[in-house]
Amino acid sequence: MSLQSVREFFLARDLHLPIVELDVSTATVALAAEAHGVEPGRIAKTLAFRVRDGRVILLVASGVARIDNRKFREAFGKGKMLPAEEVVEATGHPVGGVCPFGLAQALPVYVDESLRDFDEVLPAAGSVNSVVRMAPDMLVTITQGQWVDVC
Repeated sequence: MSLQSVREFFLARDLHLPIVELDVSTATVALAAEAHGVEPGRIAKTLAFRVRDGRVILLVASGVARIDNRKFREAFGKGKMLPAEEVVEATGHPVGGVCPFGLAQALPVYVDESLRDFDEVLPAAGSVNSVVRMAPDMLVTITQGQWVDVC
């Protein structure tokens, strides 16, 4: 269902982006990088946070980036990563396949500056063995996301 919601998201926007499905898990940055033969930084991990005002936000960042707590607080106030069951509920995607496309509910998407280092990044596509390849600017455009510097 989750992979299908990503396909429907792309179809509804007339995006002809092939979803790459593998027979192996790509549920972690290391597994995804190895499976796709890319450096870990190109894997665009999607993290879900609940911020102080109660909103859930998605942050897409380079696979090797780490959250800078001070920068995060300056951008969003205090926040906490969602537990796995809440991630699935909010996004409709399984942990390891979370992406900013085909979401179960509309969520604000923020894309960290760490992805600007690459011409192509690989976010998951709604399952633990799928990705899609795209330019970081395209990621921002199709998700109606905003660039942010929190890593």
